[in-house]
Amino acid sequence: METWSVVLALVAAALSAYYYLKRNFDYFEKRGIPYKKPLPLFGNAARVVFKRVSFAQEVIDLYNMNRDAKYVGYYEFMKPMIMVRDVELAREIMVKHFEHFQDHRGFQNGDTDIVFSKNLVALRGERWKEVRNVLTPVFTSSKMKAMFQLMSECAERYGDTLSNLTEKERVLDLKEIVTRCANDTIATCAFGITLDTMADPKNKFYVYGREIMDFGTWRFLKFFLGQHAPRLSNMLCVKLVRPEIDTFYKEVVASTINARKEKGIYRPDLIQILMEASNKLGPGKELTTDDMAGNASLFLAGGLENVANLTCFAAYEIALNKGVQERLQGEIDGVLEQCNGKVTYDAINNMNYLNAVLHETMRMYPVLIMTDRACTKRFELPPPLPGGKPVVVEEGAILQIPIYAIQRDPRYFNDPDTFNPNRYDSDFRKVQNSSTFLTFGQGPRVCIANRFAMMQTKVLLFYMFAKCTLKSCSKTVVPMQFKKTITLLSENGFWFEVVSREKSRSVCNESESGGGA
Repeated sequence: METWSVVLALVAAALSAYYYLKRNFDYFEKRGIPYKKPLPLFGNAARVVFKRVSFAQEVIDLYNMNRDAKYVGYYEFMKPMIMVRDVELAREIMVKHFEHFQDHRGFQNGDTDIVFSKNLVALRGERWKEVRNVLTPVFTSSKMKAMFQLMSECAERYGDTLSNLTEKERVLDLKEIVTRCANDTIATCAFGITLDTMADPKNKFYVYGREIMDFGTWRFLKFFLGQHAPRLSNMLCVKLVRPEIDTFYKEVVASTINARKEKGIYRPDLIQILMEASNKLGPGKELTTDDMAGNASLFLAGGLENVANLTCFAAYEIALNKGVQERLQGEIDGVLEQCNGKVTYDAINNMNYLNAVLHETMRMYPVLIMTDRACTKRFELPPPLPGGKPVVVEEGAILQIPIYAIQRDPRYFNDPDTFNPNRYDSDFRKVQNSSTFLTFGQGPRVCIANRFAMMQTKVLLFYMFAKCTLKSCSKTVVPMQFKKTITLLSENGFWFEVVSREKSRSVCNESESGGGA
């Protein structure tokens, strides 16, 4: 039934698309904005939809269509989009003029998809402010320190798993193990649930979390239908997530809350914060089970995939750069010695080279290729080109910030396609706060969980390289090839040979002993 609903929705959208596009074909031209001419129906999205290029490459091509422009135009299917190229203008939109650009673009309502519609990213206006204020305490320093121990226990266990692989298991795709570890970490930090996904890879947290973030062609089309024709999408009950997944998260949240209330259990996690805030927003504004499930499930699913990808991209570059790996392992060994093997939150936070490695990874492989802001109040943009006229954008216009393209722009980063953590040796915090580092966004809409994601990734990398050395193998693809999808994913996985550092040391000691005899 759902398949026919989507087909009917796409046909209906196609019937109106030509008229809509024709009506808007002169949108950019009459405003003096450089733009890429669209195709009927698909606009400028055809190459991505039909998997001719990756979304990252499409963004780079659009970004480079006019190097003198502060912003350029393109059509996402039938809707005109403005891509902001000037970093200072992007910062003004996200920070200084936030009152004009408070929201992300809309999506279908929460009656059809709790996971994608009842979370902080999708919320708009006053409701976003209310829920943002509720969730902010989850990521304070005190809460992060409390969750650090849970992260460390998971990461150390998986580090031991990697260091104890048999000879036949040593060549592997790292993504699978790292994703399982991320799953266990987020389950305990967000839901207070202990999992061992290495032993039970079919647990629903893991299976459903990965399914939510798997954007194949069919889901890709449904996703854009929900953005471009939300009323039609809702009318036809088009869903991105299977009903049983929504039901699963609602039941987990409800049962966790009931158990804690009955047994007086307190944990410094996401569920606890949502419980405490559920009735503090005033009559009619309470957080429902759907609200809690939407935020908790997307936190799990997004963190699961994003942290795993970030960790694997970092591991890829570390493995290919021997000097980087040796320097990082030297810093790790020094911290372990200073802490007598018991690593602290402050010790990992103060690891300058680990921070530099992570920031360079986030620059080259940002979690989001592009972010957006919806105009919520009429605003005048500066002229797109020197000598041009200002452009007024009306409420509902969508401005896109091309994170991946800006962070790969040679104007801002020398030799941008080369992994070089030494860029941040002087002061990585200064780079993190600059206009050109946009991995987590900027302004009030900055990713609320960025500190959690960074800490989780650092802990994973710490224990991985404390216990193992990664080497390229015959299956390691150089240079990196991206999947032709809307997210930044490796086309060929993350294949390495994993060598236990402890076993390597033992072999070396035995050789030295034998030589002395």
